[in-house]
Amino acid sequence: MAAEIVNPRSESKTGDTDPEGGAEPLDSFDPAFALHRGGKMAVQATVPVRDKDDLSLAYTPGVAKVCSAIAEQPELVHDYTWKSSVVAVVTDGTAVLGLGDIGPEASLPVMEGKAILFKQFGGVDAVPIALNCTDVDEIVETVVRLAPSFGGVNLEDISAPRCFEIERKLQDALDIPVFHDDQHGTAVVTLAALRNAARLSKRALGELRAVISGAGAAGVAIAKMLVEAGVGDVAVADRKGVVSADRDDLTPVKRELAGFTNKAGISGSLEAALAGADVFIGVSGGTVPEDAVASMADGAFVFAMANPNPEVHPEVAHKYAAVVATGRSDFPNQINNVLAFPGIFAGALQVRASRITEGMKLAAAEALAGVVGDDLAADYVIPSPFDERVAPAVTAAVAAAARAEGVARR
Repeated sequence: MAAEIVNPRSESKTGDTDPEGGAEPLDSFDPAFALHRGGKMAVQATVPVRDKDDLSLAYTPGVAKVCSAIAEQPELVHDYTWKSSVVAVVTDGTAVLGLGDIGPEASLPVMEGKAILFKQFGGVDAVPIALNCTDVDEIVETVVRLAPSFGGVNLEDISAPRCFEIERKLQDALDIPVFHDDQHGTAVVTLAALRNAARLSKRALGELRAVISGAGAAGVAIAKMLVEAGVGDVAVADRKGVVSADRDDLTPVKRELAGFTNKAGISGSLEAALAGADVFIGVSGGTVPEDAVASMADGAFVFAMANPNPEVHPEVAHKYAAVVATGRSDFPNQINNVLAFPGIFAGALQVRASRITEGMKLAAAEALAGVVGDDLAADYVIPSPFDERVAPAVTAAVAAAARAEGVARR
């Protein structure tokens, strides 16, 4: 994938109209449309085909030797094809950004964007695959059939709770990394920022009580990772209030969530849970009342990550919190998944890992937090995606953790 390749379709604007039905091309008044014309990526050869000698090596008859060797020793596919350096970015278009269920075709600009971020920030090639089905078993079967072409699968923008089952079934069926970035990428970056916020305030993770707004894909994954990392207590709230064992309306995923969170036994609203809490993590949208933020403990951390409108506006959060983070690039401390997924996959592919373990994700978070180093400050608890140290640090940590956990194959 190479941004410098010019798509010949980019020169044509025939047939485009504005949303009101006029004749003016969309490109002429919106730079986003101009950038996306013809797509944001292309396939680029890595070997030359300049003459018949090159052709005979790249294709027939030379390619037959390689095919025969792989047929005899299947593991050679990693050495003589792109398999070990390419990821499938798979969606069904049911939970795209904040747009919701917009379908596979409308999801493609996002999947292309994800693919170029893989390349730009992790050196990993990626192929967008938008599926025209939403049934769990159909998606699993389709991805399993596609898997021989890829070294890993990044699930993207698939709605909860189906995303949990799809990921679990694919992990059971395949011997390559399967990673739902909306869950785990968000969790890794959140934990990294929280580690540094705690370090800044000279507190251990075990001393913190966190409240998460949102029990979807990201909220559940963040809760699991914070508990795994040793955060003192974590409560998660959905639209009906705190997820607790005494509720009779919980889905299987939320019942499991209630089993390992909320040790304090809090019930009731999100606002009630925030009283005295050390950490707020928002992955749900909506607005948290200012008086609820004011009720948090002194020196609290507010990570309001909904886009484009954070659950707590930074101007409000800074009145009460020692550290404030959002999901937006125009405020300090952006919790951005691009800090995690390129390096995580690069590390997993580097050692041909059979899966991505909890230990690998925790290692990624620790490495990401470590990039900040001695520059730690209230407005710098997480590095920029453009910090060139990020991907190498995460890649190395994930590869080392894969070896330590016995899932590396080289």
